[in-house]
Amino acid sequence: MKQHTLKGSFEQSGVGLHSGVPTHVRVLPAAAGEGRYFVRVDLAGAPVIPARVEAVSQTTLSTELASSGEARVRTVEHLLAALAGSGVDNARIEIDGPEVPLLDGSALIWAEAIAQAGVVDNDEGIPDSTFKLEKPVWVYQGDAFVAALPAPELRFSYGIDFDSAAIGNQWHSWTPRQEKFADAIAPARTFGLAHQIEQLQAAGLIKGGSLENALVCDSQEWLNPPLRFSNEPVRHKLLDLVGDLSLLGYFPQAHILAYKASHHLHIQLTQQLLPFVSGTE
Repeated sequence: MKQHTLKGSFEQSGVGLHSGVPTHVRVLPAAAGEGRYFVRVDLAGAPVIPARVEAVSQTTLSTELASSGEARVRTVEHLLAALAGSGVDNARIEIDGPEVPLLDGSALIWAEAIAQAGVVDNDEGIPDSTFKLEKPVWVYQGDAFVAALPAPELRFSYGIDFDSAAIGNQWHSWTPRQEKFADAIAPARTFGLAHQIEQLQAAGLIKGGSLENALVCDSQEWLNPPLRFSNEPVRHKLLDLVGDLSLLGYFPQAHILAYKASHHLHIQLTQQLLPFVSGTE
């Protein structure tokens, strides 16, 4: 299989979830072997930030990447999930601010823009890299965990458990070969608990969050229904996992299984898988 890039470019604008800062993003084709990477066009020298796990700088309620200098870009997971889930191996992402726009809180707008731009083989024809996982790899914290298990094909499974009756215990499993990312995962929106909002805002987070770009529930019900799926929260957690795991550069042939996890655990597993990609394991 060849690597793939975009046939054309596309643009989106919006506010960042945590910063509340408006940013403009332009996504363009990239050459085979370049991978997915960000360019901070608002900074001197337009520094490049690779969408690689080695560039992760922090994982507090989102994933942030940084270059060797001061350039950073936050909340990259939804856009990267859309690119990787749509089969785009190589893409140049130009952004004029510190955080990727949240848009509607899902990856749907990104996935639709990718589909409209088109996905094509890279002309150079470099083979699409992958690896077959031969032994289990896992990380855990308390009863939360993320694991990669040997499997005949790529599959993602996720479980969550919340005290809120609106969410409760949910599980979802997704196999890219059987369902399109754009249909099964991309529409799922980020979500939050109403009683945590003031605390998070006081900590300088979710400044750009609203009922227009996030699902919010109290202990009993959703404040802004309807949901796009009956289990939309767990599908969104799976979306985040796809975006974080994409920082390997490509997905392993494995079953990726997570329960009550976080960006921090997602990234820890991705780091654990890195030696298998580089061939040092």
